[in-house]
Parts: sequence; C-alpha cells; structure tokens
Amino acid sequence: MSCYQDKAVAIAGLGGLGSNIAVMLARSGVGKLLLVDYDRVEHSNLNRQYYLPCHVGRLKAEALAEQLLQINPALQLTVRVEKITVGNAAELFAQWPLVCEALDDAAAKAMLINTLLTDKKKIIVSGSGMAGLGSANAIYTARKMARLYVCGDEHSDMGQENMWAPRVQICAGHQANMVLRLLAGWQEP
Repeated sequence: MSCYQDKAVAIAGLGGLGSNIAVMLARSGVGKLLLVDYDRVEHSNLNRQYYLPCHVGRLKAEALAEQLLQINPALQLTVRVEKITVGNAAELFAQWPLVCEALDDAAAKAMLINTLLTDKKKIIVSGSGMAGLGSANAIYTARKMARLYVCGDEHSDMGQENMWAPRVQICAGHQANMVLRLLAGWQEP
C-alpha cells in the first residue's frame, strides 16, 4: 500500500512533460489524478511523449488514461478533454490543491500559473526549459515563490531547439519528484 494512495494531483497538459509525469506518479502510487488536455496524439509526439504508434489520432487524455490504469488499476482518474483557458482554468482545477503545469505554449503557461496562484491554497509545479541536447545536469528544481516550483534549465527554448526524450523525461522526473516531496510534506528552501 502506497503512502500516496489518498493523494490527489492535477496535470495540465499531457504532452512530453505531462504524459511522463502522469506515468511516474501512477507508478509511485498516487491515488487520484486529474488529466486535462484537448489535443490528439501525432506521429511527431512519439519521440518524447508516453504514447505508442497505435495511439496516433486518439485524444491524449483518453489514450493516457488507458495506459495509466494498466500501470495502476486502483488509480482514480478524472479526465477532462478541453483546452485550458483564462475562462475555465480556475474551475478546472478548483478541487485540486497540487497542479503540475505541463503546457507547451509560454503564454498559456503564464496564464495558468497566474490564475492558479490567486487561490492561496494551490501549489504549482511547472516545467520551463528542457529543449535540445544540453547537459542533463543543467536541469534543476527551484522554488520561485511560496507556492510555485519550476523545473528545467529555465532558458532552452523549444522554438529554437528540438525536443528530445532524455531532457524532457529528466524535467518530467524533476516535476514528479517535487510533487512526491510536497505530498510527503517536504519543501524546497
């Protein structure tokens, strides 16, 4: 029995970061996950996201949910197939005190973080900077505000460099690890 089975985590975006974070949390025994994404799996996603060729064309949230239940059949999943907007972000995550931000678009990331930080009980673990083939040692976790943690190198840009599985998964691992630490009651200085 996992010490995390009664814990709940929301994941905003189910691409390279979010799909891998979800798998790590399911394998770690987190009992409740909210998966939010509106997109479909594309061939170009397969180099870094937790999907298989048979998932191409399917909704990411539904394909990932099936895989997570194979990993952890006791997992309680809530799946929302919708785009996160300024109009629905607060409602989507209202009942989830810990949110992993894993969106691709910088403006969408900023909007979600700013919206969620208005809730004084919400903690956000975000990803920023994991593109390219830079050193894995450049990826780190930093507490940026009382309720905001950022994982990544904070500067590599997916618009300028390709996204590769190793650095994306390392960043996702940082995010999942920070979530587990927070669920266990630990905090970064």
